[in-house]
Amino acid sequence: MAAVRYVAIGDSFTEGVGDELPDGYVRGWADLAAQGWADASGDSVEYANLAIRGKLAWPIVDQQLERALALKPTHLSFNGGGNDMLRPRTTIAHIVDAFSRVLERCDEEGVQLILLSGANPSAQLPLRRLIQRRGDLLSAAVVARVAERPDVVRALNWPDRELSMPGYWSQDRLHMNARGHHRVAARVITALGLEPPAAWWSLPELPDFAHMRRADYMREHLGPWVQRRITRTSSGDGREAKFGTWITLEPQAA
Repeated sequence: MAAVRYVAIGDSFTEGVGDELPDGYVRGWADLAAQGWADASGDSVEYANLAIRGKLAWPIVDQQLERALALKPTHLSFNGGGNDMLRPRTTIAHIVDAFSRVLERCDEEGVQLILLSGANPSAQLPLRRLIQRRGDLLSAAVVARVAERPDVVRALNWPDRELSMPGYWSQDRLHMNARGHHRVAARVITALGLEPPAAWWSLPELPDFAHMRRADYMREHLGPWVQRRITRTSSGDGREAKFGTWITLEPQAA
């Protein structure tokens, strides 16, 4: 059994949406961080990822947390609330209570919590002021809930101004691209007290999709999102976790 058994729970941010490889595989920061953890430590890491795109904070807790803890991990990462934040009727306190529940259960099971905040996409989105304000409130409230817990590993991405720039985001402007996911992975590895590859902090720029014509953006990305809200469906409906049980990652040569 590996000394590190790391399980990730969450939504599209943790599933890795936006960081699609040429063969269609969705990678993302959690995959990168798990392999980077093995590389930086020189030891194998057991890794599972139960995240499903489109999930709200409390469904993540209700559907993924106990399943993750049943795997008997040493570490669990959690981020949620990005989808809730886009629903103005959902209170910040309701979202933050989900974070408290995750911390409570990790304490009960003796699991180290790795707490993330999502990156800030508001600069290139409609309703940017609303998203910025609610994201600021959510980020501050989550930090306040763990203020007296130095043992919680923090990888906070919302305050990162560089990560909010268009060059770190995919065509839909809501999910990070490969550059963004690598930067988040570098922050997670650093928060664990290890050294990530220096290049991960800012990979070479990818083709800039931020200048997609408004009509094209509305048709290809915003319209389908609005349609899912109207029909109360989710992009994650029917999806299964990509790593529902442990896989073993061995250190790779630089």
